[in-house]
Amino acid sequence: MKKMLKLLSCSLLVVSVASGCNTKTSEADLFQYKNAYVGDNSAVINIVNRSMQSDNFRGLELKTKEMPYGIILNYDGSESENNDRRTVIYNATYLFALIQNAEWITFNFDHQQYKITKDALIEWYGEDFSTLQSEEELKTLIQKRWDDEYKVNQLF
Repeated sequence: MKKMLKLLSCSLLVVSVASGCNTKTSEADLFQYKNAYVGDNSAVINIVNRSMQSDNFRGLELKTKEMPYGIILNYDGSESENNDRRTVIYNATYLFALIQNAEWITFNFDHQQYKITKDALIEWYGEDFSTLQSEEELKTLIQKRWDDEYKVNQLF
């Protein structure tokens, strides 16, 4: 009986360690979704769930019936207008960089709506971020611009 209990305890420990390791692998690089399409709701949801204000994310609509294709993201709550703008910049940059056929995104917050196009964001950055190949490169690009309040206001 004691031998069986030890075996069961060891098995439980192995399963716990294995599932802990498995959790880390599910946190893979967001660039695994590079070149996904607007119609791939799983890719879009996974990107948004790992973006800014993901706790407030309440749903989305994928507009794929006619071109240009777009995404509508709905959020509950609003931390502040300034933070909402940064969320738009951060999340839109990731989505446009990873979702190859997304041309526009509408962000619906409680009391504010922002619509941004891929072309407007590329022009704002002054470079085509869809060619970047890593999260590190994308984060560096975002950081260069969003600390400049004047530049952020220009986009909106």
